[in-house]
Amino acid sequence: MGDKVALVTGGIGGIGTEVCKRLASQGRRVVAGYLPSEEKAALAWQGQRRQEGFDIAIVPGDVSCFDSSSEMVRQVHERLGSIDILVNCAGITRDKTLRNMERQHWQAVLSTNLDSVFNVTRQVLDGMIERGFGRIVSISSVNGQKGQFGQTNYSAAKAGVHGFTMALAQEVADKGITVNTVSPGYVATDMTQAIPEEIRHVIVSQIPMKRMAQACEVAHVVAFLSADETAYITGANLPVNGGLYMC
Repeated sequence: MGDKVALVTGGIGGIGTEVCKRLASQGRRVVAGYLPSEEKAALAWQGQRRQEGFDIAIVPGDVSCFDSSSEMVRQVHERLGSIDILVNCAGITRDKTLRNMERQHWQAVLSTNLDSVFNVTRQVLDGMIERGFGRIVSISSVNGQKGQFGQTNYSAAKAGVHGFTMALAQEVADKGITVNTVSPGYVATDMTQAIPEEIRHVIVSQIPMKRMAQACEVAHVVAFLSADETAYITGANLPVNGGLYMC
C-alpha cells in the first residue's frame, strides 16, 4: 500500500475515527480534519489515538468554506506532501419537517454535507491528475437513497454527494483516479446513542439485521475503495445498511 497520504475530513467524528485508524493500519500517512473551533477536542483525540498506537496528524479547516478548505489542504501538503486519498466524511444534521425548517437549517446541512465535497475535492484533484493516481471516497447515507421524514435537507445533500461522485468519476476515469460513495445506514455512534432508547428500538426493529452498524464496518468499506488494488471500481455507491434499503 505504500506511504500514500490520506486526508479524512470530519476525521475526529465517530465514523471518521474508524476510517483514520483503518487507513493508518494499511500503512497510509493519515491526517484527520477538524473544525478550527474544536482544536482542544482534536488534540485530545490525537492523544487517544497515540495511546492506541496510531500516529495520525490533525489539521484544522471549515469544509463548508472554500478558502478554509484550500488552507487546510495547503497545510497538509506542507507537512506531509501531496494528498493521494481523500475521504469526504464531514457531516451534520439539522432535522425538521420542511414546514418547520428555517433557511439556516437548510443552508447549514447543504454547506457542510454537499458543498464541502466540492470545496475539498477541488483542492486535491489537479495533483491527483498530475500524479496519475487518486482515490476519492465520499460518505453519503441510506437516506440519500430512500429519503427520510424530517430530513429534506440531509436527504437532498446526501443524494447530491452520489450525483457528484458519478459525474466526477466519468471526468477522471482515464486519469488513474477512482471516485466512489459509501452509503451507511444507522451507525452506532455517539450521535445515534443520543436518540431516546424507545426510538432507537423502533429504528433497529426496521433493520433486517436487527442492529446498527459498527463504525469500523463502514471504515472497512472505505478502506477497500481506497486501496491501490481497487482500480476498476468507480462511480459506484456501496451501501452499508444491514438490508434497510435494497436496490
